[in-house]
Amino acid sequence: MSDDRDENEWVRITRADPGHSAWYIERFRSMAAAGDDLAGEARLIDAMVPRGARILDAGCGPGRVGAFLAEAGHEVVGVDIDPELIAAAEEDHPGPQWLVDDLATLDLPSRGLREGFDAIVCAGNVMTFLAPSTRGQVLARLRAHLRDGGRAVVGFGTDRGYDLDEFLTDVDGAGLAPDLLLSTWSLHPHNADADFVVALLRPEAAGPDASG
Repeated sequence: MSDDRDENEWVRITRADPGHSAWYIERFRSMAAAGDDLAGEARLIDAMVPRGARILDAGCGPGRVGAFLAEAGHEVVGVDIDPELIAAAEEDHPGPQWLVDDLATLDLPSRGLREGFDAIVCAGNVMTFLAPSTRGQVLARLRAHLRDGGRAVVGFGTDRGYDLDEFLTDVDGAGLAPDLLLSTWSLHPHNADADFVVALLRPEAAGPDASG
């Protein structure tokens, strides 16, 4: 039996409430229909990369970030652990390649996707839904899928059980280093009072091979 203290929180929530994924999907469909701005994270990523970049949407959910990037002309692969969210992404946003996979064991070369990525985006508090023991492992897997010169951008609330110091320790252990720390996806600088971080990370030390 799994230890609930070290279980993927999204998996735990959806097991306890089988309707949660459907609610989450409809929430974002309703927001999109109302004209809400759902592309703030994607605009930052789009500004960082050349046209036609390869981008991994890590923890893509129902696809709102990856869809915007694909419409901007990028080659997008989205990965999420929840099959229901991936099915919604495929239905609502055809074009990108949407895959069910676990970020803690992500090995896209083994699935025939051997090219690395110019950018990886991990938005929507994905890091705080991970089992605590896998956070560093997930960062290492993201680093392994970056091309030389690529960057990963990770955003989450640091008041959700994963503080900034712990995150930066895991970043270092994964062979990544921060280029820039922000407090919002709209480029406000990070400060000591911020309860959210958007970290732009570059590969630093030699990391594990993407197929390793």
